[in-house]
Amino acid sequence: MRRLLVLVGLAAALLLATPARAAEIAVQSWNTPWDPGAENCAAHPHPPLEVHRFDSKTFVLRENLCATWEAPFMYLLIGNARALLIDTGDVADARMPLAATVYDLLGAQHALSLIVAHTHRHLDHRAGDSQFKGAGHGAPTIVGYDIDSVKRYYGFKDWPNGIAHVDLGGRVVDVIPAPGHNETQIVFYDRNTGLLFSGDFLMPARLLVDDPAAYVASAQRVADFVRDKKVAGVLGGHVEMNRAGEVYDWESTYHPDEHALALGKADVLALPATLTKFNGFYAQSGHVIMIDPTRNLLAVVIAASAVFVAAIAAVILGFRRWQRSHAGARIAA
Repeated sequence: MRRLLVLVGLAAALLLATPARAAEIAVQSWNTPWDPGAENCAAHPHPPLEVHRFDSKTFVLRENLCATWEAPFMYLLIGNARALLIDTGDVADARMPLAATVYDLLGAQHALSLIVAHTHRHLDHRAGDSQFKGAGHGAPTIVGYDIDSVKRYYGFKDWPNGIAHVDLGGRVVDVIPAPGHNETQIVFYDRNTGLLFSGDFLMPARLLVDDPAAYVASAQRVADFVRDKKVAGVLGGHVEMNRAGEVYDWESTYHPDEHALALGKADVLALPATLTKFNGFYAQSGHVIMIDPTRNLLAVVIAASAVFVAAIAAVILGFRRWQRSHAGARIAA
């Protein structure tokens, strides 16, 4: 019986890992809910990768919460001459069929030159790069994730100033520098759809602030860029809160009643003022939660050190009192 259950489980896993063809994926609205994951992933298998299709040349992919609690989003934009994949997720090995799914979505257009880019260099946005280095689908261009590679590929001469452009053939994507969460953070704007792909710069999740001043400057830069443009949606790298604006526990694999992925133009325009309210450690303004993980960690270390020093001092003081009391007792005797 146990062997039969194992075989059934393996068959289910293979079925779940099979990439869906683009023609089979119905067009979905921005508010279509994603798989919420599970509290016990071992007992409730989930497809490792979910795909939503928003038009014939725009796809949103997400790694399931049961595959990685980061559950990052990735975006495939298809032009007439090239295709652009924004981010490659948090899972490197073949149990996450990212490359196979991307090439399947390209379908008859698999001969298009594929550009694999990243919103920034954190591992949960580039772990799947290795899947695109194999043979069989030509040689995609994988943009380096270090700051020098980012500047060189997009042609930034005065980082973080200036706007770069990626021409996919009948589809131009603007690239805006947005450091603050990370030195290499960039934001993509697709002129055809009006979609802004914001990575971890802006999303319904914790905004981890690495450089507060740079973040404020970037927020102003992006707000100025979109001010006179249509923004059909702001699509970030993660969703970490429910519709009430409450964040899920860190590393949670279950997101019931999850917040919609897309934010709006108003959220972009409000971000500069929101970031100025950041106290350097933790602050919440509306549904935006700002955290400086380095400072918070340092504060915890300092607090723990203070407690440790106080405990040692208390032990030494107690020992000295004990010594004095026993010395007094011996003298009295």
